[in-house]
Amino acid sequence: MSAPVAAPYCRFEKIGSPDLEDDETVLGVIEHGTGHTGASLVDGVPRTALHTTTRDEEAFAEVWHAEPPVESGTDDGIAWARTGEYLFGVGRVPESRRYADAVSALYTRLFGLTRSLGYPLLARTWNYVSGINSANADGLEVYRDFCVGRAQALDEGGIDPASMPAATGIGTHGGGIACAFIAARGGVRVNIENPAVLTAHHYPAAYGPRSPVFARATWVGPPDGGRLFVSATAGILGHETTHHGDVTGQCEVALDNIARVVGAENLRRHGIRRGHVLADVDHLKVYVRRREDLAAVRRVCAARLSSTATVAILHTDIARGDLLVEIEGVVR
Repeated sequence: MSAPVAAPYCRFEKIGSPDLEDDETVLGVIEHGTGHTGASLVDGVPRTALHTTTRDEEAFAEVWHAEPPVESGTDDGIAWARTGEYLFGVGRVPESRRYADAVSALYTRLFGLTRSLGYPLLARTWNYVSGINSANADGLEVYRDFCVGRAQALDEGGIDPASMPAATGIGTHGGGIACAFIAARGGVRVNIENPAVLTAHHYPAAYGPRSPVFARATWVGPPDGGRLFVSATAGILGHETTHHGDVTGQCEVALDNIARVVGAENLRRHGIRRGHVLADVDHLKVYVRRREDLAAVRRVCAARLSSTATVAILHTDIARGDLLVEIEGVVR
């Protein structure tokens, strides 16, 4: 019997690093910096660039790896690569005054691609939304416009919102909307909730005409080689923002929420025997709304995360207007 194949893992690299050349394990690359590009296949690797920060020295490449062999292609605007067990893809919606219909079409193509290629278990999504807190042509906040489109695709595909995995919905400084995803052919996938925070798709109507749909974390892979993907996590309890105007307080609550989600008690509640602590979370992306708050966020993260964790801090807008920081990561 062959050994189980480990789930994809992430590394943060310098953009344009020669170490990535001829690396057959590269499954996908997302560049975070001060500009943006479309989704494309470059030397067999799906790539996109996101305008997720405002200084060049903060730029980096988020590189996803998996065991080779890797095959790749494009399908109706989605660039993808796959191994025998995992699929990575990225697609784009151009800048627009309204997004719902285009987002619905993109997610419909995403669901169709995972089915047609044989990777039905969606494990992680990232949604990067330009002007996320601005108003669209109808006066609806762009993030809420995005949520309407994603919900339409779920409705049309007959997809249960509770099946949607860990996700990020975060702002960018331009470039429309980018969606990246990881899906699995089989194995174990468990969506994880946080007992201190309301399930996202049960949010009250005050947060928009259609609720966001994502799990607080998703476990995917074989029992001994799985990965726990932690959603972008904020200083929210129940469904309400805490510590209004206080980035330190919000950062502490966000990290408390992550610790609660990955802890042994919560994972056992979801049927996973393993347990983790905050120090086990690595390759964290920390999104900070106000540049003047970056130093405070760095201090909190340095005090509470592992001293060996890889942490990238980005200056960009956040889905809810009163949120000042969100944090995501991966547990191996």
